[in-house]
Amino acid sequence: MLLSHALEHGVLVITVRCDPGVGGRAPLAAEISDLVHAHRPAPVVIVLGEAAAGAAAVSAVLQAHRMCRHLGLLVSVATHSAPARRLLEAGAAPGGPRLVVHARVDTAIATAFLAAA
Repeated sequence: MLLSHALEHGVLVITVRCDPGVGGRAPLAAEISDLVHAHRPAPVVIVLGEAAAGAAAVSAVLQAHRMCRHLGLLVSVATHSAPARRLLEAGAAPGGPRLVVHARVDTAIATAFLAAA
């Protein structure tokens, strides 16, 4: 299983467990997008675990963010990987709600919760 999800304090937390590889980018982005659409208007935090901080997972997250921008939802990403955070910040689409990138999961969830309150 590539990902799991839960609601924490009204925030949809999607955890990507491993990098999907090049062939798995589009399906992962679509699955993230489907979860976001199903749980709207909840803010979203996508957690990239250590094994999921590769280029394909980052690309899938950026693609999902682009697909969900029109919903006007706060989408955040949390990862310990500094290279992944830099890729996310550099690749985030301009306009609409921006992609917020955090180093810590608890900070990302708390910030999303407070922003939605």
